[in-house]
Amino acid sequence: MSPDKLVRMANQIGKFFASQGPAVAVPGIAEHIRKFWEPRMREAIFAHLDAGGAGIDPPVREALEQLRQKAA
Repeated sequence: MSPDKLVRMANQIGKFFASQGPAVAVPGIAEHIRKFWEPRMREAIFAHLDAGGAGIDPPVREALEQLRQKAA
């Protein structure tokens, strides 16, 4: 799956959770990606994040960083 498609999907998840405020949205985004994305998808979005993360919305970026820390 292309990085552009993963970014679009992740940002859509972020938009869904946005109305709940950052304190709920960021963990919600992270949990959704952890539960429903294949490991290959997560690896690809983390690689894109490491390459600068172009196009990733700030709450999604924060959620991905939290998810990565919990996985480590």
